[in-house]
Amino acid sequence: MHAIPSCSLSASGKWLACQSMDNKISIFATQKLRLNRKKVFKGHMVAGYACQCNFSPDNSYLMSGDADGRCFIWDWKTTKVYKRFKAHEGVCIGCVWLPHETSKIVTCGWDGKIKLWD
Repeated sequence: MHAIPSCSLSASGKWLACQSMDNKISIFATQKLRLNRKKVFKGHMVAGYACQCNFSPDNSYLMSGDADGRCFIWDWKTTKVYKRFKAHEGVCIGCVWLPHETSKIVTCGWDGKIKLWD
């Protein structure tokens, strides 16, 4: 197991997403803090950075920034990349869904910008 600099709790409180330094997001069941080996989210590069990961308000998607300034969105059921886009010039260190306008997300990066995406 690699270092885990960032974690996020699902809206239901059932899952804990843990961003790990081996470029994966691992999922733990909160009931007994047991690793769900079927839920591993890959494709992004975060090694060396504490990039934030977050669940969508309805728990359908998982999102994370990466070291190349991209934002990744994975489908929760399939664990496949649903969408990825260039969000920042530097590291995309934070990302969050707006809770009441679920079609919108906010990202922040080491380029000193905070961006709203629709």
